[in-house]
Amino acid sequence: MKRDNDYIRLILLEIEAQSDWLILLSEELSLGEDERKLEYHMQLLCDAGLATQVSANGFRLTNAGHDYIDAIRNDGIWQRTKDGASKVGGMTLSMMKDLAVAYVKQEAAVKLGITL
Repeated sequence: MKRDNDYIRLILLEIEAQSDWLILLSEELSLGEDERKLEYHMQLLCDAGLATQVSANGFRLTNAGHDYIDAIRNDGIWQRTKDGASKVGGMTLSMMKDLAVAYVKQEAAVKLGITL
C-alpha cells in the first residue's frame, strides 16, 4: 500500500477535532475509508513520531503531531508543501513536515515583519 499524504493530513485533523485525547480507531474516526488503510496510516504516523499507540486500539497525538498539524492546517501551506514535494520527485514525511514548517515561518516573517 502506498503512503497517502493527503489521507495522513485528514487523519491528523480528524484526531485533533476529537474531544478526547485518546482516540479509538474503530469507534471515533469516521474517514470513510477501509479499515486496513486507516490502520496502516496510523502505524505510519506512529513510525514518524506524530502519534503513539497507547493500547491495542487506542492512539494519541504526540507534540510533534500537533506541531505538524499546526504547520499543515492552512490549505495554502498544505498545497505549497505538496507542490514542493512533487518538484523534487517526492519527500519523506519528515521532510514534508520540515518544508511545511519552513513555509509557515516564511509566511509569519512576511506578515510580522521579522526574521524567524
